[in-house]
Amino acid sequence: MKKFLIALVLIGWFNAVNAQNFSTHRVKDGETVEALAKQYYVTPADIYSLNPDAKKGLQANTILIIPISKANKPKVTIVKELEGFKTHKTKRKETLYGIAKQYNVSEDELKKHNTFLYANPLRKGDALKIPIFKVTEIVEEVAETTEYKVLPKEGKWRIAYKFGISVKDLEDLNPEMGDVLKEGQIINVPNLEREEQKVIDEKYSYYKVLPKEGFYRLKVKLGLEKEQIEALNPGLDESGLKEGMILKIPFSNSVETLKGSGIQAVNLADSINDFSTKHIAVMLPFRLNRVDFDSVVDTKRSIKTDRYLNASLDFYSGVLMALDSLKTLGVSVKVDVYDTQGQVSEVTKILNENNFENVHAVIGPLTTSAFDKVASELNKISVPVVSPIGSNLKLHGNVFQSKPSDELLKTKIINYVKKDSLAKNIVIISDTKTADVALDLKREFNLAKTVSSRKDKKTGEDQFFVIKDDIQNVLKPGKNIVFLETENEGFASNVSSILASLNNKILVEGGQPSEIILTTTHENSAFESDQINNTHLSSLQFLFATSSKESSFNDTSSFTKKYSKIYNITPNKRAVKGFDLTMDVVLRLVTSENLFISAKNTLLTEYVENKFSYKHKLFGGYYNDSVYLVKYDNLSVVEVEQ
Repeated sequence: MKKFLIALVLIGWFNAVNAQNFSTHRVKDGETVEALAKQYYVTPADIYSLNPDAKKGLQANTILIIPISKANKPKVTIVKELEGFKTHKTKRKETLYGIAKQYNVSEDELKKHNTFLYANPLRKGDALKIPIFKVTEIVEEVAETTEYKVLPKEGKWRIAYKFGISVKDLEDLNPEMGDVLKEGQIINVPNLEREEQKVIDEKYSYYKVLPKEGFYRLKVKLGLEKEQIEALNPGLDESGLKEGMILKIPFSNSVETLKGSGIQAVNLADSINDFSTKHIAVMLPFRLNRVDFDSVVDTKRSIKTDRYLNASLDFYSGVLMALDSLKTLGVSVKVDVYDTQGQVSEVTKILNENNFENVHAVIGPLTTSAFDKVASELNKISVPVVSPIGSNLKLHGNVFQSKPSDELLKTKIINYVKKDSLAKNIVIISDTKTADVALDLKREFNLAKTVSSRKDKKTGEDQFFVIKDDIQNVLKPGKNIVFLETENEGFASNVSSILASLNNKILVEGGQPSEIILTTTHENSAFESDQINNTHLSSLQFLFATSSKESSFNDTSSFTKKYSKIYNITPNKRAVKGFDLTMDVVLRLVTSENLFISAKNTLLTEYVENKFSYKHKLFGGYYNDSVYLVKYDNLSVVEVEQ
C-alpha cells in the first residue's frame, strides 16, 4: 500500500514538474552544479532552489530537477550550398513528393529550379533539374548574459520581472550592483529578447513593432519621421527597433497591430536581398485612341467622361508613387506600360508583338475578359499576372487575385456576428433584388426575423421602402444586429433613418433600451450615396467587411502628404491601390525568388489601405484571403478587432 501511495506521489510530482516546464538530469561522476548550470543555460541558484541537497555536493546517479531556461541557446544553422544539378526524366505515375523524397530535396526546391511546376502539374516525360547540395552545419554560440542599461525609475524587481528571473538571480549575476539602481547603470541580465514594456501615459497612444519592421514602414504607416519616433522613445536610438517593442506615439496617430488571426504583417522593405533590376509590365485601359488631343479643354473633357481612362490614370498615379518609393529603397525597376484599350483584340496584339519571357510580373489588365486572355497566354511561360480589381476571376496557375472575393467578405461578417454572444436578436431587411441573400442569411441565423421592402399592391413591383412599424415590431430590448441587404440608395437611406430613430429607445413599457447595430454582407455605393446620412450610420455603428480600409482622411499619412503635394489632390482608392499593389509585387520580387515562392513564404503584408495574404487554390492560382472588418465611429471609419 505504501508503495502504491509513493507511486501516486511520484506521478503527481513528475506531472507537476512537467507542467512547470522543468526537466530532469541524472548526475554523472565528476559533474558540478556550475557545469550543469552552463549546460542548461540557467544559474546555479536555479538548480539549488529546486534541489537544496545539491549544496552538500553531487552524487552519481542522483536525479536533479532542472528548470527549462528561456535564455537563447546556441543557434544551429543548416547551410545548403548548390553545387550543380542532375536530370530526372519523369516516369508514369511518379509524383513530385516521391521524386523529392528520392533525391532528399523539398518539393519547393524542385519547383524553384523547375518554375513551370508552379502553374502546371507534373507530366510523364518532364525533364526535371534536380539540385545537388553541399550541406554544412554551423553552430553559433550565444552569450549567456548581456549588458543592460537601467532606465529611469527602474528598480531591481522591474528588471527581474522583465527578464523572467528573481531578484536574487539578478543579484547573483551582479555581485557589486548595490542596493539601489541608478539611471544609466550597466548591469548583466540573461541574454533574452526584450519583454513588452507597459508604462501607460493616457496622453499618448502606443504601437507594437511588428516582425522585420523598420523606420521606413513606420513612416508610411504612422506618418512619423525616425527622429520623431526616437524623440518619443528614449533609448531607441541605441537599442534600435525590435519585434514586440512598444513605442509611444502621438495620440492622433494611434495604430494597432493586426488582431484576431494572430498573424502579423511582415515589412518586406526591411528584408530586401536582391538588388538586380526587376522587370514588370502594367496593362491598363487608357484608351488613348479615343482621347481628343486637339486642345487642353478637349483633353480634359475626354478624361472626365471616359471612366476607363479616369480609372487608369488614378491607378497609374499610384504606380508612379510606388516606383519613386522603391527607388529610395535602392530597388531598380524596369516598367513596360501598355494601353489595352479595354479590348481583347488589343491585348492579343500586345502579347504577339512583345516578348514577355523575362518579365517578372504583369499588373493588370483591369477588364475581366482582357485579364483572362493575358493570364491564359502567359501561363504557358509561368509569368505571374496580378489582378488589381477582379474578385471572381478564373484562377489560372499564374493568377494572383489581389482583391478578396465577395463570398469571403460575406463569410467574414457572418462569422463575426456569430461570435457575438451579446446579440439577442438578428433582423434581416432586404428588397426583391436581394431576396436570395436574405434567404442565405436566414439559413445561417435560423431564429432571425425578416423584413421585406413594401410592394405596389396593384403591380407587385418593389417600392424600396418600409415604415417604422415594420421594423419596430421585430426589434427586442437589448442588442439587435440588423442586416440590411440592398443596392438601392433610397432604400438604404429609408431603413437607416428609421433604425437611427429607434436606436437606444425603450420600445416595450418597463423594458430596457434596444441597441441597434447595422451591418451588411455587401457594402456598396448605396451606403455611400448623398441620400444616406453618415450621422445615422455612426449612431448605428455600421459594420461591414471590406477589401481596403479608409485612410485618406488621415492627413498625417506620409503617402497622402506626398501625393497631395505632387498632384494637388487627395489620393482616391484607385490611386492608393496602385501604390499598395505595386509596392507589394516588387517587394515580393526583391525578397523572394519569385512571386510564387513569396506567396507561400510571406503570410501577410500591409500597406496604406490594402493588405495581402495569398492562398493557393488547388489546381489553380492564388487569391487574397485577407480582409478588414470596419465600422463607423464618430463619423470616422475604424478597424474592428476580429
